[in-house]
Amino acid sequence: MSHISVLLHETVDALLADRNTGVYVDGTFGRGGHTRLLLSKLDENARVYAFDKDPQALQTAAVLEQEDSRFKIIHASFADLKQELHALGIDQVDGVMADLGVSSPQLDQAERGFSFMKDGPLDMRMDNSQGPTAAEWLVNIEEEALANIIFQYGEERYSRRIAKAIKAAGYIETTAQLAEIVKVAHPKWEKNKHAATRTFQAIRIAINKELEDIEAFLPQAVEVLKPEGRLAVISFHSLEDRLIKQFIQKESTLAEDTGWGLPQKREDTRRLKKISRVRASEEEVKANPRSRSAWLRVAERLASKGE
Repeated sequence: MSHISVLLHETVDALLADRNTGVYVDGTFGRGGHTRLLLSKLDENARVYAFDKDPQALQTAAVLEQEDSRFKIIHASFADLKQELHALGIDQVDGVMADLGVSSPQLDQAERGFSFMKDGPLDMRMDNSQGPTAAEWLVNIEEEALANIIFQYGEERYSRRIAKAIKAAGYIETTAQLAEIVKVAHPKWEKNKHAATRTFQAIRIAINKELEDIEAFLPQAVEVLKPEGRLAVISFHSLEDRLIKQFIQKESTLAEDTGWGLPQKREDTRRLKKISRVRASEEEVKANPRSRSAWLRVAERLASKGE
């Protein structure tokens, strides 16, 4: 199955805010849907820099680099945004977008080991050139730590039973084996949801450090944005969305008054202004069911005081 970009026009339109030139960053190139649409709306002087660490995404991006001189791919996580841009002599940009979560081709290829729907080696690494596979990681982690991860990242209430069953199983080679172990250990299955959904999500988030990467990325994105530059981020589950929501909230709210009731000049530390929060339309959800849980949050960089 080919990858359908979620909230495609909404994201690019929000990022551009009626501009047709400038320097933009796509933190998650994926299969390039958002980047291609962005390039189609920009003039010849514009530049787009994209990040990805998935080998297949990098291949797709290399082809686009040959086709369009305005585009450059960076083989790195968006968690290294500032450092990687600085190395290219770029310290300020007009917009930053990111589409979090796993792209459909990764889910759909059995050999990548992300999905319990397709049997394959238990891998789950976004960048399969480095780090332990999910199978290796599960062997080395303590049962209690695993239960905590499944509970926290999978929001799975039966995390202790599931962790116990996984650790009792020894080395688990394939996604189907893991899915079966979880299914047997899981006393209550949710309607329309495989019993292993939450556990697979939790393991994937943990081994790819997905939430840590988002926490590292967001402040850097704000730091590189010019005043009136836009940040547009798509998330697919509540953990990611909560991080983005709280970050934008904090950056767009005045600090608490600590003046003990005395009149004093409060320093305005706000760096962002909330612009919008958008869900996929009914038509989009019909055409691409994976967009059902997607949220796009958009914020705009405020001028620093004294600028």
